[in-house]
Amino acid sequence: MRTPTSPSATLSCPCGSGRAYGDCCGCFHAGKVPPDAEALMRSRYCAYVLQDEAYLLATWHATTRPARLHLSDGPRTQWLGLEVRRHVATGEDGAIVEFIARFKIGGRAERQHETSRFVCQDGRWFYVDGDFSDRRSP
Repeated sequence: MRTPTSPSATLSCPCGSGRAYGDCCGCFHAGKVPPDAEALMRSRYCAYVLQDEAYLLATWHATTRPARLHLSDGPRTQWLGLEVRRHVATGEDGAIVEFIARFKIGGRAERQHETSRFVCQDGRWFYVDGDFSDRRSP
């Protein structure tokens, strides 16, 4: 498994928030609890960029979490950007986040349009699963 490399705390966060990594997803990767599903989703996108499998698995709900992600297997994914379309609470302990993630894999540009489900348990948000609207070349 590849060891993640974090960007400088002062560089722009890969999640596209416009904030510095250290003030955005970096603080969640360091142990701070994301306050809502959108913050968790952004930090998970950033973890994919950084190939931080441990963070991704720790923030994945136990009922749907895979044993391993195999992020370093196969061709390397180059993450190009994230657009959050909407974040909607579905009750006190649930939320959905719709997003589009753009990336290149094997030199081919693609995009993933997903509506993800999240649940909050004991004050912590977890990714459960998602519905994919499309995954295709732009």
